[in-house]
Amino acid sequence: MKKLLYILPIIFLFSCGEKIDTTDAEIVHTSMKKVTDVIVHDIFSPPVASRIYAYTSLAGYEAMQLSNPNYQSLAGQLTDFTEVPKPKSEDISYELASVHAMLTVGKALIFSEEKVEAFQNETYAKFENSLSSSTYDNSMEYGETVAKHIMAYADKDNYKQTRTFPKFEVNLEDKTRWQPTPPDYMEGIEPSWNLIRPFVIDSAQQFQPDFPTKYDLDTNSLFYKELMEVYEVGNSLTEEQTEIAQFWDCNPYVSTHKAHLMFATKKITPGGHWINIVSIVGRQANSDFMQTLEAYTLTSIALADAFISCWDEKYRSNLVRPETVINQYIDEDWLPLLQTPPFPEYTSGHSVISSAAAVALTSIYGDNFAFDDTSEEEYGLPTRSFKSFYDASAEAAISRLYGGIHYRPAIDNGVKQGKALGNYLIDKVQLKTGISEQ
Repeated sequence: MKKLLYILPIIFLFSCGEKIDTTDAEIVHTSMKKVTDVIVHDIFSPPVASRIYAYTSLAGYEAMQLSNPNYQSLAGQLTDFTEVPKPKSEDISYELASVHAMLTVGKALIFSEEKVEAFQNETYAKFENSLSSSTYDNSMEYGETVAKHIMAYADKDNYKQTRTFPKFEVNLEDKTRWQPTPPDYMEGIEPSWNLIRPFVIDSAQQFQPDFPTKYDLDTNSLFYKELMEVYEVGNSLTEEQTEIAQFWDCNPYVSTHKAHLMFATKKITPGGHWINIVSIVGRQANSDFMQTLEAYTLTSIALADAFISCWDEKYRSNLVRPETVINQYIDEDWLPLLQTPPFPEYTSGHSVISSAAAVALTSIYGDNFAFDDTSEEEYGLPTRSFKSFYDASAEAAISRLYGGIHYRPAIDNGVKQGKALGNYLIDKVQLKTGISEQ
């Protein structure tokens, strides 16, 4: 019995600190999920969320790429992006530096910093128990250096300036133009997003789609037929179409009004859904630390530029939403299945950004990469299965017709816009060096 009493304190001393495999890509996934959770909590709009994902991913990638000869910096490949300083010491865990850079940038771009700080403390403690003190300190120092470089880059993208720009002016006299929609009649979100510096595309206008169908309520006109398609589909939705629309809703702020009560439901943004798909397929493919960062970075940059391109068109064409026209001229009591988002109709954001993300992910994992998308399970929706990334993006696009918030041209032309942008991105941006490990 005395021997047992002497042994127990020793066991406690060695087990009190949790150690981890510092090269495990799961650390990247959990870090990005924490950023997503705070984005949801803080209710960032879809375009702003895409900016957060892009800089957070870029920080992690740039801190890690020096450790792998197969990968190279994005300096000189992204607009105005310069080379990140090299570490001062060779005694470094690039994985810790990468995670620290990611979380430092992510925390700087959200509001609820304390939520990220708590996660940081837990994560860093695990690294500290797994590394020597010198390696830990050197790694944290380099992560901080990379984070400062990325934040300096982010500070020059015109985001802060757009916070002071005038709000979007609604022309209520022109029935062809977008008008705020019920139940909250919110003002147009991010009307100046086309002034944000793109990461890869030459300008917000580079992939400008064809003009939307001309507004015309003549019953023989093409616009009227497109309008009635939204109305009729919305009135005869199948169970499958309803599930698809709800699965891809991805509205970060849905308000519900009941009598004198109003409450809001918060969810992931469309970009957040695709970031979650990156985590799903990365785990499924057993991607290592570096490939995981590659997937997050390329996908998030595709999403960010796609939002810039799409928002440029939205506020140029400034087309009225189906709900507004149907309520005014067809059926005043009609409601779309999904709550109409507060910005103009054309093109469909889901169609553009999902197509761009699908191109990016296909370039890494290949076509016909089947996966089960569990992204919406935490919001009470069942898993959906897809044969490929293009399969998923096509469903995301058509979901907007089922949801009653887009005419078909916004979907079809949005898909073309997103694919063209995605193909341009993967042709211009090279994360891999072409060197293979022996």
